[in-house]
Amino acid sequence: MDIIETIKEQIENNTILLYMKGSPNQPQCGFSARTVQALMQCGERFAYVDILSNPEIRANLPQYANWPTFPQLWVGGELVGGCDIVTEMFESGELQTLVKEASSGETAEG
Repeated sequence: MDIIETIKEQIENNTILLYMKGSPNQPQCGFSARTVQALMQCGERFAYVDILSNPEIRANLPQYANWPTFPQLWVGGELVGGCDIVTEMFESGELQTLVKEASSGETAEG
């Protein structure tokens, strides 16, 4: 299967998906650690992909997402952003709302 297809499938099949370095229990960089912390405090389950053990995804996701850096948080098929954006959204309360709505299957539109 084509790596872009794999990425698309991961994003479609996981409502809340974090592409990160390492795992939530053992982040391999500070930005991933901060992003995971914010996400975990939202209290909903999320999927993750360790890009260090998936070099093809690490190489191809930046072009697909049009976002050069990691981590990348995807919610409901949309790229939310990286560490700075996620941290800011968490501090303002937006992240919690986004994550809860996504988890309960509601859309944030309308």
